[in-house]
Amino acid sequence: MGNYKFISPLFFFSYLCMHAFVLYSCLSLALARSNGTDKLALLEFKARITTDPFGVMSSWNETIHFCQWHGVTCGHGHERITMLTLRSLKLGGSISPHVGNLSFLREFNLLNNSFSQEIPPEIGRLRRLQVLALQNNSLSGEIPANLSGCSELNYIYVSGNLLEVGQLINLEHFEVSRNLLSREIPPSLGSCKTIHYLDLQENFFQGTIPSDLSSLRGIETLSLACNNLSGTIPKFLENFTFLQSLNLSYNNLEGAVPIEGVFRNATATSVQGNTKLCGGIPEFQLPKCEFRHSSKRGLNLTLKLSKKKEDPSSDSEKFPKVSYQSLLKATDGFSSANLIGMGSFGSVYKGLLDQGETTIAIKVLNLDRHEASKSFIAECEALKNIRHCNLMKTSIDTNQRPRSLTFSQRLNIAIDVAMALDYLHHQCHMPIVHCDLKPSNVLLDNDMIGHVGDFGLVRFLPRTLEDGFGNQSSSFGVKGTIGYTPPEYGMGHEVWPQGDVYSYGILLLEMFTGKRPTGDMFQGSSNLHNYVKAALPELVLDIVDPVLIQEKGEGELSANQHLTEASTTIRRKIEESLISVLGVGVACSADMPGERLGIVDAMAGMCRIRNRLRADKMLD
Repeated sequence: MGNYKFISPLFFFSYLCMHAFVLYSCLSLALARSNGTDKLALLEFKARITTDPFGVMSSWNETIHFCQWHGVTCGHGHERITMLTLRSLKLGGSISPHVGNLSFLREFNLLNNSFSQEIPPEIGRLRRLQVLALQNNSLSGEIPANLSGCSELNYIYVSGNLLEVGQLINLEHFEVSRNLLSREIPPSLGSCKTIHYLDLQENFFQGTIPSDLSSLRGIETLSLACNNLSGTIPKFLENFTFLQSLNLSYNNLEGAVPIEGVFRNATATSVQGNTKLCGGIPEFQLPKCEFRHSSKRGLNLTLKLSKKKEDPSSDSEKFPKVSYQSLLKATDGFSSANLIGMGSFGSVYKGLLDQGETTIAIKVLNLDRHEASKSFIAECEALKNIRHCNLMKTSIDTNQRPRSLTFSQRLNIAIDVAMALDYLHHQCHMPIVHCDLKPSNVLLDNDMIGHVGDFGLVRFLPRTLEDGFGNQSSSFGVKGTIGYTPPEYGMGHEVWPQGDVYSYGILLLEMFTGKRPTGDMFQGSSNLHNYVKAALPELVLDIVDPVLIQEKGEGELSANQHLTEASTTIRRKIEESLISVLGVGVACSADMPGERLGIVDAMAGMCRIRNRLRADKMLD
């Protein structure tokens, strides 16, 4: 065989093992260093926590591996942190910039806490980040512009903070509602050409809708509601072929409403609350636009809306001065036919001014009740401090005729009320407890949007007492309404947001069962909460409002109807949704306050139900 030498198989195997060991050692060392970086980043994050009422951070210690710490999720194939989720834990402090060292992080969720200061720009280093959820904190400053460098980041949720919008691109989903954002809508948003969901509602944006947004050709949902936007509605919105939902309500927009594209669909488009708009499709019920020839070529658009000029120098002149005789005439002598509702301290009447062109609500105080004036002052104080689409700050056309609401309408109204309570409890400068939530205090406008009204019994809470702890004065004397008032108030417990949550739960159960909590069937220890709880889940169809079972499009719920495969699927999904809705109502109306669902979680639960049904195209 000449000079050829053969390598022993044993030697060759040993050689491979040695190299494998070296390679494994190198990888292990690199992984250990990476793991150490993640752990140090978490410890730096913990060091910035100043408030931890539930002791969540106590699990972040050396006795267990950091992948098992509360809210931490690591990848399956490695011990690198992929998710950091610490939502609704009342944590306070600032966000450590060391979070930017969690290089494998895909989801960062601090929803519903009390973090303050700025969003650290180091988060922009997280190239794998897909979801950033920081809603309902007290964060301030500008949303870091370098988030645009997070190529995987598709979803940013930062509503309910005090933030400003920076330069952002590559986004698909951007939600900054309820942030007290002011000035003009940043033209830079026009660079987000891949965005399909943009929610800027409930801020203080002013100026016109920028023409830069015309480049958002792929957008599907656009909400600019509840701002201070002015000018006309841009014509380019007509050309957005993918736009399925457009909400421009409650601004100061004026001029003609377009009639093409999404504006052809009154269900997909909302323009209510803009008193200077005209035209549009008939379903919008807007005044006709008047055109007149001017001295120049072309047409000059004028609107028949305001009868007298407003004096900007005085706020008091913005409101009409109406004599008692005018109110008497407007209500036909305060006729019972115009009575909208009655309360402990007075009555509310519907009236028509200006030859029937203006609908108003008139509250008549019962001065024989000595707390009536105090109630009125409290209501004025509350109205001065609130600004939300689902709160009735000014009179609306409630159209109080009897009606049968569909499942879809009831679900939407329930979400409207939850959003209003979330705003009162968590978004106001000083938390507000309504204290008298009930069906008659939820008014519907012509678009079937729910508005919570009657703030005569509201209580303001200092921030430290928001959850009912501390030395808040006793609720002795809080009237409320029997059937909707939480049981702890009857035992002298202080007023707190959880009391409204109880009322919301009862309201929810009544809306979907059609049964009042004070009905004859509920005597002694029997009540609406226990009645529904005992029926869930198997007997849900026996307790829901029969109108929902007979409803067109959901008639497949009828037990006697022959069920096809398709109708069986519909029946199952609607039944599951009813179980989920009533489950939220039961969870909110538990007798023991500690067992109740929070209003944020209740709102999220109801939205998930609606989203599932929308995905299955089973809602109006």
